[in-house]
Amino acid sequence: MTRSTRGLICVSVLVTEVTAISPMVAPLSDLIDVIEIRMDGLRTPLTADGIVDLGKPVLVTNRPTWEGGLFAGKEEDRIARLNQAMELGVGYVDIELQTALQWRAALCAKAKKTGTQVVISHHDFQGTPSGEQLSIILQQMITSGADIGKIVTTAVTPLDTLRVLDLQHEARAAGFPLSAFCMGAIGAISRFASVYLGGYMTYVAPSPEQATAPGQITAQDMHLLTSFLQAA
Repeated sequence: MTRSTRGLICVSVLVTEVTAISPMVAPLSDLIDVIEIRMDGLRTPLTADGIVDLGKPVLVTNRPTWEGGLFAGKEEDRIARLNQAMELGVGYVDIELQTALQWRAALCAKAKKTGTQVVISHHDFQGTPSGEQLSIILQQMITSGADIGKIVTTAVTPLDTLRVLDLQHEARAAGFPLSAFCMGAIGAISRFASVYLGGYMTYVAPSPEQATAPGQITAQDMHLLTSFLQAA
């Protein structure tokens, strides 16, 4: 099985200093396709040269505390940082589905001007909604103006994982790229399975100690899993 038959692998980086990003991801270059920079953890600004030097498409996320992130400031400041990152030439920008419509619309409009792909995301750290509720969330994403959806829930039972993975059928019928998987130990398998079941992208950690979500697989472990299928 080749790269063209699976979704993208994105390493998620949550650090305080921009200078720490390159040394962290450089050893993983052959194992990943995209680098997610969690801006909500940064204390120093991104630069255009720094983004280019990473050698991979960059996804920026400025996750607020109300969706499990670290940014606790004003919403206008949070969006402004994302806008600035788009001007620097990042490939993707993440915006939460629960962000106020005025901010979402402004960010999508900005992204069209900069040629940035918009990922609209939804995270549930408590559990997994019903199939009907998940479908409603997906439909809201499809009509949001974003380019890609991301639905991540917490698996309490194996059936939770199956419900989330099943969203790929609906997303594909709508022609909407979707990343959908579950957090937690029970949901860990979905992080791998998703990219072979039509998922646009999955997220991995640089190391076990640097995971940014429960159940996140490391880049090295994901590479070992995909290698087994490629060799089959």
